[in-house]
Amino acid sequence: MTEGTQPSADGQGYPNTPGIHTPEQIAGRREVADAVHAGGGTLFIQLMHVGRMSHPDNTPHHRQPVAPSAISADQDIFTATGPKKTPVPCELSIQDIQTTIADFRHAAASAIAAGADGVEIHGANGYLLHQFLSPNANHRTDTYGGSVENRSRLVVEVARAVAEEIGADRVGIRLSPSMPLGGIDEGDTEAVRAQYRHLVGELAPLNLAYLHVHHVGDDELLRSFREAWPTALLVVRYGRTREQIADDIDAGLADIAPLGRFALATLAGTQA
Repeated sequence: MTEGTQPSADGQGYPNTPGIHTPEQIAGRREVADAVHAGGGTLFIQLMHVGRMSHPDNTPHHRQPVAPSAISADQDIFTATGPKKTPVPCELSIQDIQTTIADFRHAAASAIAAGADGVEIHGANGYLLHQFLSPNANHRTDTYGGSVENRSRLVVEVARAVAEEIGADRVGIRLSPSMPLGGIDEGDTEAVRAQYRHLVGELAPLNLAYLHVHHVGDDELLRSFREAWPTALLVVRYGRTREQIADDIDAGLADIAPLGRFALATLAGTQA
């Protein structure tokens, strides 16, 4: 899995992050895909729209960030001239939301055109889709806000559109219940359980390739995911040690324990 890759110019949050929505980006990613395949690997490109976790200094069009509601994340974000506070974003209109869904669809098709084996939809860690799920970031009163069902709607529609475009077996999705990154506060335990049990129940019939959970400790919720999810369940447990990497697999709570920090630290040590 790659690091976050923006599906559009509006989706960029940080300086010099990669995109997968222009012909030039497709050509560049094709070189990466060819190298991964030559090494016997499989490549999934993570589609990450950051929403309000952005700054006009960091995007090619220098527009205000977009979000479910005009509520700043109130976070410091790095720019070329140093850390700056995330501004108040523009609230997405219904038409803007449809454009965003189309952007994800186009980015997924672009990833496959670049030679990737699939994509991972980033619905976690305080970014756009997570913002729609969170009641403190989403104050909408239309069909994309208010109830658990409405706050889940965009995530499900994006997943469905991407699966229709490139095939469900080429699509994974990442979620992070209760993860307080980017100014997100999803409420108490029962509120989070209600939100994510509904969301995972809506996503399960799509039969995506996998569900990737950045888990922060509610094992009862994780167990309900295991029972509801029909395909592979990937679990990264926040704060785990090297010795604990396989614990969730051994406990029957996960099929795969992805590596990120540990693998990168090992690679850096080997190169050093």
